[in-house]
Amino acid sequence: MRKSNSEQIRKLFDFGGAPILAIGVIGLFYTEKRYALRKRKDSVWQRLKTNAMVSSTAVATLRLSLIPALVRAATWAQKYQVGVLQVLRLPSPLSSILSFLLLDYGSYRWHKLNHRLPFLWRFHQVHHADLDLDVTTALRFHFGEVLISVLYRGGWALLVGATPRQVLVYEVIFEGATNFHHTNLKLPEKVDRSLTNFIVTPRMHGIHHSVVRQETDSNYSVVCTLWDRLHGTLRLDIPQEQINIGVPYIRKHTDAKELMVMPLRPLAEWTFPDGQVPVRVL
Repeated sequence: MRKSNSEQIRKLFDFGGAPILAIGVIGLFYTEKRYALRKRKDSVWQRLKTNAMVSSTAVATLRLSLIPALVRAATWAQKYQVGVLQVLRLPSPLSSILSFLLLDYGSYRWHKLNHRLPFLWRFHQVHHADLDLDVTTALRFHFGEVLISVLYRGGWALLVGATPRQVLVYEVIFEGATNFHHTNLKLPEKVDRSLTNFIVTPRMHGIHHSVVRQETDSNYSVVCTLWDRLHGTLRLDIPQEQINIGVPYIRKHTDAKELMVMPLRPLAEWTFPDGQVPVRVL
C-alpha cells in the first residue's frame, strides 16, 4: 500500500533526516570554533541571535511549503508518468543515482539564478550579507527566497520525474551539504583538495562568499562540484586568509529586522560604502 505524502515526509524527513541534520549542525558549530578556518570579524553571540531569528522563518517555510511541494510534484510525476525518469523507466539503483544528479544540477542552476536575476538577488543577498561564514550562515535565508524556490524546485522535481522518496533523500543530503560547506571548519589542505574533486568544501564555498564580484560569481554547486567544472565556474585559487566575507555595500552587522525588509530596499551597487569596487590583486 502506497504511503501518503504526509506519512513519507514524517518518516523520511521529520523523524529521519531532521534529527540527523540537527545533531550535525550542533557538532559543526562546536568543531568549527576549535578548528577555525578564517578569523571572525563579528560578535559570535550577536550573529547567533540574528541568524537564529532569520533562520526560524526560513526553516518553517522549508518544512511547511517547500518539502510538501517537492513531494507533491514527485507524486504527480508518478501518477501522470511525466518527467525524465518516468519515461526512461530505469532500474531502481540507476534511477536513484540519476535522480540525485539531476536534482543536484537543478540546485546549481537555481543558485546561479539567485545571483543573476535582480529580483531573486533581493532575497538571496540576506544570506550573503553575513560578515562571517559559519554553520549558522547555512540556515540564514530569507523566508521569501525559500517560498519563491517552491515554484522552481517543485517544477524541476516534476521535470526530473523523481519519486517522493528520491526528493526527500536528496533534500536531506542537500541540507547536510549546505551546513557542511558553510562551516568555518579548517580541514587539512590535502583532505580539502581531495574532497573538492567530488563535493563542495568550506574552502571552496568561502570563495563564493567573497566581496570580489568575480569570486562571488563562482562555485555555485551545492553537493557535487561537477557542475562548476562543467560550466567553468569553479574557483579554488584564493587563499582563505585573503577573502573578505560578505557583500561590499554592507560592512557592519545587520540585525534581523533590517534583514527581513532588505528585499524591499533599492538594490545597492556592488561597491564599498566609499564607492570603491572590490578587486583582487594576485
